[in-house]
Amino acid sequence: MNISAKLATLSRIHLRAARIILPLACAAGAFAISAVAQQQGPLPPPPAGSSSSGSPGMGSSGSAMPVEGGMAHSESAITSDPPAIPADQIIQKFSQHESEFKKERDNYTYTQTFVIQTVDPDGNPDGEYRLTTDISFTPEGKRYAKDTYAPPPSLTRITMSQQDLNDLENIQPFVLTEDLPKYNVTYVGRQIVDDLHAYVFDVGPKEMKKNERYFQGRVWVDEKDLQIVKSYGKAVPDIMKKNNENIFPHFETYRENINGPYWFPTYTHADDTLRFSTGGVHIRMTVKYANYKRFGSTHKIGTPVEIKQ
Repeated sequence: MNISAKLATLSRIHLRAARIILPLACAAGAFAISAVAQQQGPLPPPPAGSSSSGSPGMGSSGSAMPVEGGMAHSESAITSDPPAIPADQIIQKFSQHESEFKKERDNYTYTQTFVIQTVDPDGNPDGEYRLTTDISFTPEGKRYAKDTYAPPPSLTRITMSQQDLNDLENIQPFVLTEDLPKYNVTYVGRQIVDDLHAYVFDVGPKEMKKNERYFQGRVWVDEKDLQIVKSYGKAVPDIMKKNNENIFPHFETYRENINGPYWFPTYTHADDTLRFSTGGVHIRMTVKYANYKRFGSTHKIGTPVEIKQ
């Protein structure tokens, strides 16, 4: 399969045991959902040694800052204090923002850097896939992706599938959009992360329909702007079927206030062990989104004509 082409078109990323050979069109058939994938609400934290859990680092301006390498941050315990306005109103508001921001982001150019590694028992990478892609526009306004850095991959214990690539585009950056009616969203409480006051909500699908993908986990919503500034969880369901094991990692996504009211993802990180029937595979994954700029064409079509006032 042409991995570079699939990543460049930003279709989906999926991890499975490399020794298992199967077609990518696995979503077309029936699949067995693991017990964890059937649970509603927040997922249990990843295994010990994983860095996926925790809260985001927040800048003094209130913007979520991408954290890498264990940057220190302070956080309070989650309290059960009620929200300032009804929880249903908060849920509707941040879901509306989520849909608006996802559509608005399609008007922006940016650079996406994707790295996934398998990790040996000593904590050292023993396989890697790395790709840097520029998302841009032609002068006519047509959006396209161009790979700018793609060294030869060295992954041997996992491969990537269409589900993974679709999750990279549709679930990890924006977890709740127009699909809100499909989810149970439960108010948990309030938490202070550095200088940011946030509402905390647990999110899980009401039911899982065949061939559909969902987010299951937790979101942090800024109390002032009622916008998601961080999400933690995973894409579900895992697909457990004979000769077809698609396991998805826990991930965290952080947001920044890019322009005006828009909060876009800038950093996604996963550090988890994927539990295949043949054994666990420790992976680390990072996606960085940088250089956001709203597209504005300066080209004029036709002959310019002076218009007098």
